Amino acid sequence: MKIKIFALLFILSSAQGFGQAADNWFQDAKFGIFIHWGIYSVKGIDESWSFHNKKIDHSDYMAQAKGFTASKYNADEWADLIESSGAKYAVITSKHHDGVALWDTKVPYYNSKRKQPFVNSIPATTPAKRDVYTPLISSLQHKKIKIGVYYSLIDWSHPCYPGYLKDSTRYKISDDLARWKRFQKYNEAQIMELRNAYNPDLWWFDGGWEHSAEEWNAFAIRDSLLAKKKNVLINNRLPDCGNYDTPENSFPIHRNEKPWELCLTMNTNWGWQPQDTAFKTPAQLIHILTDVVSLGGNLLLDIGPKEDGTFPPQVTSSLAEMGEWLNHYGAAIYGTRAGLPREYCEFPTTVSANGHTLFIFVPKGIETVYVKGLLPAIKSAFYIDNDAQVNYQIIGKISWSSHPGLISLKTSGNGPTPYSRVIALDLGESLWNDEGKMKLDDLK
Repeated sequence: MKIKIFALLFILSSAQGFGQAADNWFQDAKFGIFIHWGIYSVKGIDESWSFHNKKIDHSDYMAQAKGFTASKYNADEWADLIESSGAKYAVITSKHHDGVALWDTKVPYYNSKRKQPFVNSIPATTPAKRDVYTPLISSLQHKKIKIGVYYSLIDWSHPCYPGYLKDSTRYKISDDLARWKRFQKYNEAQIMELRNAYNPDLWWFDGGWEHSAEEWNAFAIRDSLLAKKKNVLINNRLPDCGNYDTPENSFPIHRNEKPWELCLTMNTNWGWQPQDTAFKTPAQLIHILTDVVSLGGNLLLDIGPKEDGTFPPQVTSSLAEMGEWLNHYGAAIYGTRAGLPREYCEFPTTVSANGHTLFIFVPKGIETVYVKGLLPAIKSAFYIDNDAQVNYQIIGKISWSSHPGLISLKTSGNGPTPYSRVIALDLGESLWNDEGKMKLDDLK
């Protein structure tokens, strides 16, 4: 039975919200890892926002570069950690709003205090003295993990960028258009540098809210990325150009027909902060993952390394737990589509790509699961971790009525992990009709 399920999962369905079926990898992947790493990890303070909001002087913030060593950083170990978590893609911060590049950028800018061109990067300004970006990208690509490049359009350190502090600006674009064009040239040169070096599968832009699409030259940026890889994905933070949404640390209630991704911190901050011990438990993370996927979205889970390149133990242990759970229940996650509306089943559900299998995520301790309004008949019900049959009965079905009865599934025993267990309903037909809508009873 398991073999049949896995075969079904990778049957390609229509790619809603994307231009081509090849882009379906994103909707099939479901789970990705987000990494925020930079000089802000030295003191363990807010990335970029700490000086923008005047919690620290900009000069003191940038002085953290002297303490960024990456002394214990091992790109292969990071890639192993991401792979073992069950994540199918990774988005790595190449540059945050502070302007500090993690790769060996060759694009300089002129600082008013410097007579020579200044390269604002980890290799150029920190004791690490090396590109920490490329080795990780290479290791992940070797493991066939899809690559996303995070790039901040904002650069609050660049002397030609108007914004700087929360309540002040260097100049107005309308007053010095030539200065703004110098920044545009700088920004676009870095993006092209990243494009040519890594040719990522996905671009995760940030900071687009500070200017319009026209001011960012967003359409030209988009076209240049598509020219390199025609199916490349771009998030909605490049104004007017994105093809998927990115709600941040918030939990959608209803499904979104457009592809979307919940970006979520593992504790409460994006980068490492020593005082932040409010880590979400594995049970909470698995619940969030199943809830997001049941609504048709992806989970992009952020992990913040320390400046030396190590992770807090809560990060590694939680990712290991998630990976173990996905080893048993990945068939109900990867390659699936959004499940039943919650009024039809109180627990999260997903549907196989061909519509013939309904997966139900059952929390530990639940004895009975009810499903109502399901028009296709059930051929069998079973646990996907061991193929054990699940007893069920149809309650209230009237022979002369087209309305289905209430499906009552009796759970038994514990699964191989202490978290949600998955029941699969093998349906006699596809759950979707010819119009792509679910075959569900709408009796009121």
